[in-house]
Amino acid sequence: MILIHESSWKKVMQDEFGKPYFKKLSEFVEKEYENETIYPIRQDIFKAFESCPFNKLKVVLIGQDPYHGPGQANGLCFSVNDGIKKPPSLQNIFKELQSDLNTEIRESGCLQRWADQGVLLLNATLTVAAQSPGAHQNKGWEEFTDQVIQRISDLKEHVVFILWGAYAQKKGRKINEGKHLVIKSAHPSPLSARRGFFGSKPFSNTNAFLKSYGKEEIKW
Repeated sequence: MILIHESSWKKVMQDEFGKPYFKKLSEFVEKEYENETIYPIRQDIFKAFESCPFNKLKVVLIGQDPYHGPGQANGLCFSVNDGIKKPPSLQNIFKELQSDLNTEIRESGCLQRWADQGVLLLNATLTVAAQSPGAHQNKGWEEFTDQVIQRISDLKEHVVFILWGAYAQKKGRKINEGKHLVIKSAHPSPLSARRGFFGSKPFSNTNAFLKSYGKEEIKW
């Protein structure tokens, strides 16, 4: 069975693993890894959680599907491993970061350093079949990640949720905006980045909010 091993997340999500939908999802995913090429590699399915324990979480960034090309998906939304060319959306994220914080664009597209500082890089669907975007949608992952978002909203205080594009914004509609900061803009995809993503300053706005509650800022 597929499970989160990180102790603080395990405690928060334990009851989900016994639900019928999750057992069915787990069986589906196990079979897919046996018979198909699936991304990310099996041990990275829950990398977003293993890299960002619940008790250290400060920011949630919501993506949709893992990348479906060889060597791209690494279990963190929008992120690719070192040495892999940055996909277009990630290139635009770095352009906005450069503009927002006046930083240099890093060569690496790996966002592990964000996760290590308390940024949960959460895809709505945690697995995908090679070259088949959306192949693992509507199998149960969305129900699980909805619960993740709900529990963060309910159990934590003063978290920043970054919702890029209509899909992420719909996914985050139950977040309690009375106690959390929800940053919404267009998606960084080349199709929509110029319609409100560029110039939205998500990185500086996140840090200003964290700082206002005495939390350490993210070194983006």
